[in-house]
Amino acid sequence: MQTAIDAINKELEPIMQTIVSHPTYEHITTIEGVRAFMEQHIFAVWDFMSLLKSLQNHLTCTAVPWFPVGNAKTRFLINEIVCGEESDIAYKTEGNTSHFELYLEAMQQANASTAAIDQFISALKAGKSVEAAISPLSIPEKTKDFVRFTFEVIATNKPYIIAAVFTFGREDLIPSMFRNIVDELNTQFKGQLDIFAYYLDRHIEVDGDHHSHLALEMVSILCGEDEKKWMEAQSYSIRAMEMRNELWNGVMERLSVEA
Repeated sequence: MQTAIDAINKELEPIMQTIVSHPTYEHITTIEGVRAFMEQHIFAVWDFMSLLKSLQNHLTCTAVPWFPVGNAKTRFLINEIVCGEESDIAYKTEGNTSHFELYLEAMQQANASTAAIDQFISALKAGKSVEAAISPLSIPEKTKDFVRFTFEVIATNKPYIIAAVFTFGREDLIPSMFRNIVDELNTQFKGQLDIFAYYLDRHIEVDGDHHSHLALEMVSILCGEDEKKWMEAQSYSIRAMEMRNELWNGVMERLSVEA
């Protein structure tokens, strides 16, 4: 199974390098640029949680009456990840928060607009489909397509594909250069990016380290020795990374318009 994981990583390497070196990061040199980035990236943070909860629905029992689903190992792996993503350590309090809520707090502190994501969530809560909720939003089409792809993945109802996209295709790959830019701007603008910097640190510490190992183990168990499953996992992971690159292209276009 390690050979299959290595094969996927090898196939993903070129597009991963493209994302890491994406010109978007170099063009975010002002706090306005960070705000424009956040206003699109929040949708990726939200639909990452949707992938995660879809997996939890598949791999555990989330209904009443309860009964055992799947095997205990995958239940442990997904529940461990959900715990960290949905109720991580809050910023400067003794409480807990989801990464999505933390990101919204960061946007509010930075004076980034939450109008689009708020409208989207309100429409979903009112019972609208993802498509009906996202279509009218005034955000780049590439951001909408990113969310649409996520729900295409969820609609496969194949846990090994969802897990593969969650594991291989959804890594933000935000380079240290961008973290340094945020620190510099935070100094200039008197702590307006404090929470965003904290979010990036939590992302690196939790998502990029502990959770990535748990997720890899989960994919290995779900694909097992089935070559067809590994091929599908690889194909969807590549598409997910391509969609990530397109998301950054959309951010780049928005930065160019607002420059």
